[in-house]
Amino acid sequence: MNFRRATKEDLPAIIAMIANDALGSLREKYQDPLPKEYYSAFDRIDRDTNQELMVILNFQGEVIASFQLSFLQYLTYVGGIRCLVENVHVREDRTGKGIGTLMFQWIIQRAKEKGVHMVQLTSNKQRPDAIRFYEKLGFKATHEGFKLHL
Repeated sequence: MNFRRATKEDLPAIIAMIANDALGSLREKYQDPLPKEYYSAFDRIDRDTNQELMVILNFQGEVIASFQLSFLQYLTYVGGIRCLVENVHVREDRTGKGIGTLMFQWIIQRAKEKGVHMVQLTSNKQRPDAIRFYEKLGFKATHEGFKLHL
């Protein structure tokens, strides 16, 4: 498997993975061609040096997983940097094959390279399998999260 930064050409495969579950299907618009808003968002992410939108390719060069890292500077922890992990998706036909574990090994190594003191993520309460997976990796549910959709 190969980890690399996502390109615009990867967007259809990424959006297909995001839209291919019960929650994603309610909020995403996977169609051909993709809505231009996805490409605009990609451009903003790609230009931001604190963002890394990544894909994992199989040996045939197909996108089989994707995730986004945001490196956030804080004043707390003596001016520490946190790595926020978002949009973790593995292609449905590849789940249960250890890709998620390899992904998080790579993420943790990347965070260390960037001088990060904490890797954090959120998971929807409607995703109990994902929550169990993160707990198995050593993540702890230490805070209660809140969102306000605008």
